[in-house]
Amino acid sequence: MYKMGIVSLLLLSGFGTGVARAQMTAAPAGIQAEVTRSIDDVEKKLVALAEATPQEKYSWKPAEGVRTTGEVFMHVAQANYGISTLLGAKVPEGVNVREMPKISEKAQVIDALQKSFAHARQAVSSTTDLESKVKLMGGREGTAREVLLILATHAHEHLGQSIAYARMNGIVPPWTMEHDHEHDMKKDMPKKP
Repeated sequence: MYKMGIVSLLLLSGFGTGVARAQMTAAPAGIQAEVTRSIDDVEKKLVALAEATPQEKYSWKPAEGVRTTGEVFMHVAQANYGISTLLGAKVPEGVNVREMPKISEKAQVIDALQKSFAHARQAVSSTTDLESKVKLMGGREGTAREVLLILATHAHEHLGQSIAYARMNGIVPPWTMEHDHEHDMKKDMPKKP
């Protein structure tokens, strides 16, 4: 009883609210949490596709004048850094965004993708004023909230492109195979009476 009284007194006096406040700000909430979940999903899928794609297919493209498979992955990584600068995030030291399209080795592409998504997530969670005005590409004025949406939708746009490229090369997206396998397992299970 005595211990409970001390704990109650400490909580009522505000002791520990700094810890509680720090815990509350550690995880994004609202649209930031939603965008973070979207970024997590697209990263998982793009990285899975990049891993499932053989190195020799990284130089494949469906036609002249469009990006190769590897260039699409690197465009996403490059854009994750570029779009994040609109939120005030600085490109990490040692990352040369202009040289990213030249990266074509599978392991380096996957590493660059993962690091760029970590950077994008940090930019999203560090954004404090969603209504702050920013200059978007093309000079149009927008808000930080809009930049969050651009981050997620841009990556998803190129996920769709990457899925099409993979399918054209006979590569089934890994999460599709997992889903199909689970569906087949359920279908083959005996029916309950």
